[in-house]
Amino acid sequence: MAEPTHRDFLAIPDLSRAELDGALALAERMKAGDYVAKPLKGKTVAMIFMKSSTRTRVSFEVGTYQLGGHALFLSPRDVQLGRGEPIADTARVLARYVDGIMIRTYGHREVEELARHADVPVINGLTDLLHPCQVMADVMTMRQHLGGYAGKRVAWIGDGNNMANSWMNAAATFGFSLALACPEGYDPDAAILARARAAADVTLVRDPAEAAEGAHVVTTDVWASMGQEEEQADRARAFARYTVSADLMARASSDAIFLHCLPAHRGEEVDAAVIDGPRSVVWDEAENRLHVQKAIMAALIGGEPLA
Repeated sequence: MAEPTHRDFLAIPDLSRAELDGALALAERMKAGDYVAKPLKGKTVAMIFMKSSTRTRVSFEVGTYQLGGHALFLSPRDVQLGRGEPIADTARVLARYVDGIMIRTYGHREVEELARHADVPVINGLTDLLHPCQVMADVMTMRQHLGGYAGKRVAWIGDGNNMANSWMNAAATFGFSLALACPEGYDPDAAILARARAAADVTLVRDPAEAAEGAHVVTTDVWASMGQEEEQADRARAFARYTVSADLMARASSDAIFLHCLPAHRGEEVDAAVIDGPRSVVWDEAENRLHVQKAIMAALIGGEPLA
């Protein structure tokens, strides 16, 4: 197979630190209204949703339009992947029609295989292993509210899921400190944890209070993600001590912010007083998905330089 002539974004380390900083700076220009180019003019982006989403669909579809392009929504009913077509075949065919592919699905290997066989950029909208676009939006929110990420400490409270894994990738890349508090049996990916520990101050603890101590960011996610509904009762017991409460936030830095990728279950992983309180910036965080993803699409699909 010939060397690819395009770049994919399946994980945060797929781009260099300089490129990621450039993407965040470009996203900030877009948010401020200082970027008026249409790098996707005449281009089409296929959006494959094997796993449904409000924020991912709307932000990618609106972002593609704002950059001058056209987005195609493809559910399992609209693509042959849901009927057993090999991923490689779908990749080869779509690459003949569109200029880029965003996919939100379950298995990360599916996204890697899609990228391996598609001759156009592939962007990971979420897998069970990673959620890179969301954590890039979270890092952008840190820049917006904390002035940057140098010297900052992030506390992840809850499941060692795709968000936790992407936070570890971000800590390793950007160099901030990360403490993850996860119940036993719900640890993040061991290989990603080992790589992150080798590059940054990343720790895994069992006590949420220990993780939150002095943190500049406290962040969490639902206890049972899509596809884990049958585990809800077991997870509720395992995560009973892992609610982000006002008492937990009081252990964080006085200027700490609260993040959540949404949707949120008030009274479970976070109390309403926290997510609806003055330290919560989840709505800015949600908006920043749009701007970060626009920057990534402008670069990978539209040729906008990042570094």
